[in-house]
Formats: sequence, structure tokens, C-alpha cells
Amino acid sequence: MKPPAGTITLAGKQVSRLGLGTMRLTGPGTWGDPADANAAAALLREAVYEHGITHVDTADAYGPHTAEHLVHRALHPYPKRLLIATKVGMLRTGPNEWAPHGHPVYLRASVEGSLRRLGVDCLDLCYLHRNDPQIPFLDQVGALAALQREGKIAHVGLSKVSPAQIDRAATVVTVAAVQNKLNEAQPGDVHTATYCRTQGIPYVPYAPLGTGALARDGGTHRALRWLLDLGENVAPIPGTSSPAHLRELVDSLS
Repeated sequence: MKPPAGTITLAGKQVSRLGLGTMRLTGPGTWGDPADANAAAALLREAVYEHGITHVDTADAYGPHTAEHLVHRALHPYPKRLLIATKVGMLRTGPNEWAPHGHPVYLRASVEGSLRRLGVDCLDLCYLHRNDPQIPFLDQVGALAALQREGKIAHVGLSKVSPAQIDRAATVVTVAAVQNKLNEAQPGDVHTATYCRTQGIPYVPYAPLGTGALARDGGTHRALRWLLDLGENVAPIPGTSSPAHLRELVDSLS
């Protein structure tokens, strides 16, 4: 099965450059369960087993916990070729409410929870979801680095960070990937994608279709191609809860 948009080496695995985000596989406001959990699980299986998508991105904050449970339900036991990336460090207090929470004790508890929900002994790739301004940045990164040394995280990533923060994090851990918001309508982070390319770091743009706005009027191919043409290190993770939209994503790059 030919992966959509070719492949990229990410967290030690050769995976499809087109990944799948799971944020939309929850209830409204990224809160609670989806209206049809069976359909959500079926979409995950279709992405992996029918379309060759081997990079699935999730987070403990999606639901919270809903998306990780769905990934386990749909795909466990996981194919060896599949990379499951998750994120920790975000506190949810209600629909559409997000608050960075990077205390090392919380990050450790969050990783332990993700391990249980995903049904693994080690997370393939774990991002610091956001920098908590109340906690020293390197304390947060260092907490994930410690968990990596303990064998609970294989690779550590960063989300919503600048090149300067990447450099700081690199003093305590090897940065395996950077996940920032970038799309054709919001191109402000191109400089970070370019910087990551010079450092040999995969760059994973979230909201690559501008939460759907760039997919209108057949714009999916153009929007995804714009990102992929930024460099071979770019691996977008569009999200969807619609099988028809999933097929459109895959077909646009096939």
C-alpha cells in the first residue's frame, strides 16, 4: 500500500507524510465522547488499514482522554509500522477550555495515564503540548527527558514553540519533532518549519487546512501541497470525523 504523499522518518519509524489528527473524534468543543464512537473507531481503522496512514496524532487533552481510548479501541494491538504520537501538559476544565499545566508531577501522571489508555509500555512520541509560563520551560522538558530515560517515552517532541525554545530544549533532550500551527492562510510559522529543516527535525503542522476553511471549493490538494513543498521534513496531520473527507484527503495526494 503506497502511503499518501510518500514517507518521512519520524521518531525512528518510516511513516506516511500525511498523518491523521484525532482532535475531531470527540464531542463538541473537543469535550466528551463523539456522537458515534463506533464510527470514529471505524474511521481510524480505515485510515490505517485501507489508506496506509501510519502516523496517528492524539493527546490526553482531547476529550479529555476520549481520543486515546478510541485509538486503543480501534487499532490495538498496533501494527509495527504505526506511529502513535500523543501530547501531555494541557489541562481541560470544560468544552473549548484549554490551560497549559506543565508541573513535572502533573506531566509524569499524564504520561502514566496515556500509557494505560493506549495500552503500551512506552510512548512512541510524546510532545509537551504547551509551555506553561508558570513553570520553568526546561523543568517541563526535563520531566519528559527523565521519563524517556526511564523507558516510558521513546522520543520527545515540542508543540507551539519558537526556534529559540527548540534550542533551549535541545540542551536537555533530543527534540524528535515540532508540532506548530501552520497553513497557507496562516503562514506565520514558516520560519520555524525552515529552522527545523536545517536542524534535521520533522515539523508537524496542525490545523493544516485552517480548521476546514482551506478545504472548501476543492482546495484540499493545494493547501496540503503548499505545506509539503516547504520541505521534506514537513508532515501535516489534518483531522476529520468524516469518512468522505478522509478519502478526499488521501485522494488529493495520491
